[in-house]
Amino acid sequence: MQLTLLLLALGFYTRVPVPKQQDYNQLPKATVYLPVVGWLVGAVTALSCYLADAIWPSPVAVILALSVGIFLTGAFHEDGFADVCDGFGGGYTKTRILAIMKDSYIGVYGTVGLIVLFALKISLLSTQGQSAPLLLFVGHSLSRLPPLLLMHRYEYARVDNSKVAAVVYKPNTQDVLFASVCAVAPMLCLPLGCLVAVIPMYLVNSLLGRYFYRHIGGYTGDCLGASQQVAEVVFYLSVSALWTFI
Repeated sequence: MQLTLLLLALGFYTRVPVPKQQDYNQLPKATVYLPVVGWLVGAVTALSCYLADAIWPSPVAVILALSVGIFLTGAFHEDGFADVCDGFGGGYTKTRILAIMKDSYIGVYGTVGLIVLFALKISLLSTQGQSAPLLLFVGHSLSRLPPLLLMHRYEYARVDNSKVAAVVYKPNTQDVLFASVCAVAPMLCLPLGCLVAVIPMYLVNSLLGRYFYRHIGGYTGDCLGASQQVAEVVFYLSVSALWTFI
């Protein structure tokens, strides 16, 4: 059963080939394996960064590694981040925000948001030297826990879509603990002091959750993707600042 959920998570959140005979009715429960999916995505991007850094300058290696990650996930979370930027940037009511986020086209807010997001990732990681691959590996795993925390605390916002709302999964405490262990485990690759970076990541995600709740009464799939991307950048920012003292 657990292997089935893991394969479902891999098949949905990445482009990794999985057996076609999957019960996608179980997909909501597979979200508990998001940090494990992060292990795979992080490992591939870290390896890409390590190999590219042996040939090209660090900024080029980081850009190539990020590109590999985008290809591997199909820009799943980045798309959610862009939609959230458009929705909350251009909408003033819950109905309007949800309508904009549902639109497949990207607007000015989403474009600018993605530019800033990738500029931060590239500038932060390219200054970390040989530590960049490790940060990519840890960041991809750790940043996939915040979406689960939002799902655990808040309700799905699109109540008008009964078919979707009916299959939304609310992780219980045991699920969150399991996912937390999986998400934090890669931190063993970094100095112990880097654990402090989890605190600002959690605080920012908490504020983001409150912001979503205040404006739309909960979260959507796009909100979860945005929380992952924001958490990843906050992690890089925090570790970069901590290097000054470690």
